[in-house]
Amino acid sequence: MFTGLVQTTATVTSVADGRLRLETTEPLGLDQGDSVAVNGVCLTAAGVDGSGIDADVMAETLRRTALGTLAPGAAVNLELPLRAGDHLGGHIVQGHVDGVAEVESITEEGFAQVVRVSAPEDLLRYIVEKGSVALDGVSLTVAEVDGSGFSVSLIPETLERTTLGMLESGHRLNVEVDVIAKYVEKLVRGAKDSASVPNPSGQTV
Repeated sequence: MFTGLVQTTATVTSVADGRLRLETTEPLGLDQGDSVAVNGVCLTAAGVDGSGIDADVMAETLRRTALGTLAPGAAVNLELPLRAGDHLGGHIVQGHVDGVAEVESITEEGFAQVVRVSAPEDLLRYIVEKGSVALDGVSLTVAEVDGSGFSVSLIPETLERTTLGMLESGHRLNVEVDVIAKYVEKLVRGAKDSASVPNPSGQTV
């Protein structure tokens, strides 16, 4: 489990044959076999050395996330899993990307930047104003939402410490919605289904 608080960034040095190579500027304390979130996607460190990390990326992951658009030289966000006793500073993030959104516009607003993204309907039903969302692995609060997309505000700390400070219009972002919303939806659907099941007397309960 992750929290959406990015610890550092890394640079993609190669993407070939399902293997992603990342160069880091500081040691992460990772061992081979450990999990790491790369732009919000939970991957397994297949190799770790003094200069970086190797991770295997399945074709399914490349299809369903924005990792498939990465090229050598691209910067990515990295986060290590939450450990027992750590503070939950962001929100619960699983590293299971639900879909991809696209940056529509970036607007300066005082010391912050407001980023507007377009997203498919199957993601937007989980997005609520003032709720939580993870974009490229960064835990953020939704500022506004409508039928075609939503916006978030980025403070200077986020702009400096993550790759979100490099965003441009058209950039594709990994989106993970709040897992609590998905559980609530399933429970509500289950309650409705149960209410429509006829009892042995033929009456609906």
